This record gives sequence, C-alpha cells and structure tokens, in this order.
Amino acid sequence: MNKIFETPLYPYARHTDEDASVPVRHRVIVVGAGPVGLAAAIDLAQQGIEVVILDENDKVSFGSRAICFAKRPLEILDRLGAGQPMVDKGVVWNLGKVFFDDRKVFEFDLLPEAGHQRPAFINLQQYYFEDFLVNRVRELQAEGAPIEIRGRNKVSAVGTHPEHVTLEIDTPEGSYNIEADWVIACDGAGSPMRAMLGKDFVGRVFEDNFLIADVIMEADFPTERWFWFDPPFNRGQSALLHKQPDGVWRIDLQLGWDIDKEREKRPENVIPRLKAMLGEEVEFELEWVSIYTFQCRRMEQFRHDRVIFAGDAAHQVSPFGARGANSGVQDTDNLIWKLRLVMEGKAPESLLDSYDHERVHGADENILNSTRSTDFITPKSEMSRMLRDAVLDLSEHYEFARPLVNSGRLSVPCTYDGSPLNSADALDGPERTRPGSPCPDVPLGDSFLLRKLGDRFTLLTIDAEAPDLIEEDGIEVTRLALSIKDDPTLALKERYLGDATSAVYLIRPDQHVAARRSSFDEPLFRAAIRRATGKE
Repeated sequence: MNKIFETPLYPYARHTDEDASVPVRHRVIVVGAGPVGLAAAIDLAQQGIEVVILDENDKVSFGSRAICFAKRPLEILDRLGAGQPMVDKGVVWNLGKVFFDDRKVFEFDLLPEAGHQRPAFINLQQYYFEDFLVNRVRELQAEGAPIEIRGRNKVSAVGTHPEHVTLEIDTPEGSYNIEADWVIACDGAGSPMRAMLGKDFVGRVFEDNFLIADVIMEADFPTERWFWFDPPFNRGQSALLHKQPDGVWRIDLQLGWDIDKEREKRPENVIPRLKAMLGEEVEFELEWVSIYTFQCRRMEQFRHDRVIFAGDAAHQVSPFGARGANSGVQDTDNLIWKLRLVMEGKAPESLLDSYDHERVHGADENILNSTRSTDFITPKSEMSRMLRDAVLDLSEHYEFARPLVNSGRLSVPCTYDGSPLNSADALDGPERTRPGSPCPDVPLGDSFLLRKLGDRFTLLTIDAEAPDLIEEDGIEVTRLALSIKDDPTLALKERYLGDATSAVYLIRPDQHVAARRSSFDEPLFRAAIRRATGKE
C-alpha cells in the first residue's frame, strides 16, 4: 500500500482562534481540502485574499478516486502554479479505443490538432493531485500569502447571517466557533455542509453497480483508454482500463443490479474477475477497491447567501467521462474572480448570481452527457440493448455510426451560452470562440496564449488598434496585441479570426470570451466590461 495514505500532510495544531473570547472573523473559509477546495483556496491566496481551509481529515484521500484530468483543468492549474507537477507525474494520453466483444470497433483521438501546450488528458491518482496542491499551499505560505490549512477541524454546525457565516468546529482538543465573510463548501458528495443547511440534490440515481480496482502490475498495454462492451471476461456488462503512474492500472467492471457490495469488494471475489480479464499468468497486487453506482444529480442552486457550493458538494455525475473533479476545478475558476471583485467593492453582489447561472448550466450539460452515457452503457430494455449492439457493429465499418457510440463522453469545458455576462456576438468569426466560450490555446513563439492571458480582464486585439489600458468603474483591462503575421502555424487565425481580417476580444479573468467585434469601439467595449462584471 502506498505510504502516502498514512502520512499526515496538515496535522492538527491548536490555533489561537480556539482560545479567543469571541469568534474570530475571517474573510473566506473553504470547507474541504480535496482538489476543489484546495484549488479555490490557492486562487484566493494568489490574489491576496485571506483564506482558511478546514478539513476533518489530515491526509490525502484514500485510493486513486478521480484519475483522469482534462486539458482545461490543467490549464487552470497552470495559473495556480500546480499544472507542471501534474503533467510531469501523470500519464499523458489522447487516444481511446472501443471494443465490442473481443473486436476493436474504432478508436478516437481527443486532441487531433496541434498547437496546444497541454494534452487532452493525463491520468494521475487523486492523492498525488492533492499532494501537489498542498505543496503549492506551503509555497504560498513561505511567500507570505494569506492562506492556512487546518487538519482535523470538522465543521459541526453552520449559521447564516446577512453579513457573515458562523461555524462551529470540532477538533481533537474540543470545539470552537469562528466566522467568515464568505464560505465555500467543497466537502464532497456527502457534504455535511449541504445537510446542515437542509439542502438536497435533485436528479437520478441509477441501479447499476461498478467495481473499481486499482491494480499494481507490470503490463504492456499501451497508454490509451480502452473500453469494452460485452467482453468475453465480463459477459453482458462493460469494462474500462486506464494506465496510471507507478505501475498502477485502473480497472472498472460493471457488476449489474442487486449485488452485495461488501461481498463483491472482498479480494477472494475481486481477484477471479481480474484474472478473467488479465489472464491467469499475470501477477498483480490490489491497491484499492471500491464499488459505485451512477448518480446524475445536483443542488437546485449552488449559492445560498454567503455559503457557496462547488464540486461534488454541488453536483454529481457518473465517473465515465471524467466530469467530477474536472468540473469542480472549473467551478472554482468561475467563482473566485467574481468573489474577489465583490469583496473589493468593484462589482455588485449580484455578480455571484452569474456563478449559479453559469455553473448550473455546466452541471446540467455534464448531467445530460453522463445520463446519455449511462443509458448507452447500461441499456434498460432488450430493445435498447439490440439498438446499442447494432450501433457498435456498424461502427466497426462505417464512420457515420461512431459518433453514436457512447462509452462516456469525455470532459470538455462548458460554453456559457446565454450567460447574462455575455455581450451580443459582433464578429463573423469561429464558432468555438463565440461569447461564453473558453479560449482555446495558441502557440506564440516560445510561449502560449493562455499563459499571456493570465487571470485578469484582457483586451485581445488581432490586427486591430485599441488602447493599451482601459479603466471602467474600477475594472482595469490591459491589451494583448497580436498579429497573424507572427502566426506561422495559422492557429491564431483559425481559432480566433476565421474569415475576419481583424478582431478585438474582451476576455474574462477565467479566460472565457465576454465580447468580440471586428474593431475597437470604445463605448461598446466599456458597456461590455460593465456587463461582464454584473453592472448592466
């Protein structure tokens, strides 16, 4: 067993808050030190906002859990100072293969175009992800950033007030109370914070059960995502294989309905299933075993006054498609810049309602895709199974059938169509960079576009004139001037101009497009800035 599970990363230490005569007020408290909570806190601290992370544990999560991290979250993690360690340790992959019975029916490339700094996906155990983020917290602390993490501090009660939130905290040495201007709840699918506020999920829970086994073995399978429908070693069900670092392989096996979960997790029952898949001669060791059911659910609202939910605490989807941790990191990317502007008095509190609007939209998109994947992977009737199997047969020989095969539509960033922060599209440009869209990366000499955009409002001009700096009601927007003359790959033209000869984009701090036009029009862009900050 990996020793990382046994090592306290942020052990309990008595804090002066526990001895205070009246509850100490903090600016932001993040509840939960998983990937989403740590990402939120790091983002706040990098922008100079004081933040305290509370976690009832003091170690990384037990077991691999989330392992597939997509391109967009990796780009966000670059901004948070943790992207490179992830990629260096992770297993990079772009290619997936789909099998029906023992036949490969087709394969797909998730990033067929060049000119991106980050790959489509890496595989990396969640415990490494958390370890890298805690390391980043320590780096920020060493630099004097206002961030701390308190292990074995369990939130046992919460009270909401018009101007603050009160929390009761249980520790190994007793209880104490603290206050926060804002609380971000990232305490996972079972979210005690959600329960204490009397909130619940809406959505579907599916009856199929799946076995996860992390297996340590030496194997020559390629670095690809392999998915089987009705394989010989798991008849009538499905299976999934992923490679992880350190010789660990993730295997998912569909088990069906009405099972004894505790019995199925026992090694004497797991090992025969794995040998049927891998072969009797293959030697392996079990690192972690779990059983899960598909759940496609979310809270009706993610913001409840001064308590804001993110990640699995706010929404749940089935693991096929890698939409859990990936969407949670995108939650925080959407939230933190808005919360900062509100706290600095540069935007109205109503700007936070757009977090609810945009990330509920993102959750609904994930739930829709996840539900469709579930229905394809686990047909609910014999007619549905016959139709699915016919699609799989056709996909082996006919390209038109392949988009119909759904072994888990893999995570892609959400485009916020219809967001109240968008301005009307005024450029006959590429669909992929319309208002609401995340900016695709572009190679720029020895750097990349997303690195230059950073975490601020940017006026991106392409062969167009504009001021180097605009200040609108406290919001500073700096210009990044580019030209297709310096674009030998033509990626900038293809991704941002299309048939247009020039363009001006207003880019939000989370690198989503807020507005675009063919040229700079000062009154219209000032209006777009106000709209993007919730003032219109």
